[in-house]
Amino acid sequence: MCGRLLAFVAAFCFAAALASVQAQAPAAAVERGSATAKGGFRNENDIRDKFINWREDADARAWLVEMGHDVSGIRDVSAAKPSGEKADVVVTITAADGTSRRHGISIKLVSSPNGFNQIDKRWLRQYAKMWAMPPGVVAALRLYLGEDPPVGNTRRPERMFLTELSEEARNAVVEFFRANKERVVADLLRGTGGDGPDHLLVAWKPGGETRLRMVKITDAIRFYSEGPVEMTRSGNLKIGRITMQRKGGDGGRETAKMLQFKFNPSSVFEMK
Repeated sequence: MCGRLLAFVAAFCFAAALASVQAQAPAAAVERGSATAKGGFRNENDIRDKFINWREDADARAWLVEMGHDVSGIRDVSAAKPSGEKADVVVTITAADGTSRRHGISIKLVSSPNGFNQIDKRWLRQYAKMWAMPPGVVAALRLYLGEDPPVGNTRRPERMFLTELSEEARNAVVEFFRANKERVVADLLRGTGGDGPDHLLVAWKPGGETRLRMVKITDAIRFYSEGPVEMTRSGNLKIGRITMQRKGGDGGRETAKMLQFKFNPSSVFEMK
């Protein structure tokens, strides 16, 4: 009797343990699936792969429609990451009649509604040549970047902020970017070559979801150009919805003196 009771208890315990393991296995699988879903897009390769798998990917098909294609008339879609171009992914769509169209896409992956991404960064001399800056503007920005030593009392010993420049120098900088605002924003977002992106694609992860939006680069240029050109309280420059600042950091190396432009990609979700 005692032996039968012990056997029953052992069998019961084994069954309970097995049930517990079986219950935990699906839970673990769900947790792994949840982590994968919450992971969203790690980099541009994920966007490229979605285009390549466009037949099974609803997002990619919606993007193709946004790019002006009738999905039912597409024969093939190829996607690749180019080198040395402003576009992060280049998509080539081949129609049923054999004709092909190439689209460059600039991709921004953001995790915060207040996150800022660098759009472009170069030496002042490169921007001066690209935008034909007058000598007075170049001289003011050299002080701002620390290429020339500060004049008078400043917050930092190595450079000046725009608010610390003379009134004449401040006005020269503001007026130059005010007069050239649309061109500057277009060059920053699309580049100056003929291989610039046609679209801007933003993947934003607010909380546990991933929101996606693709817009034409011309619409993005118009949107980010909106607003005044003015100095900020911190002594940098706002050009519409874009911020110009000294790069800084880099352990004080010479590259800290580069000029950079930043914007908030998640703002595209506010576009009408």
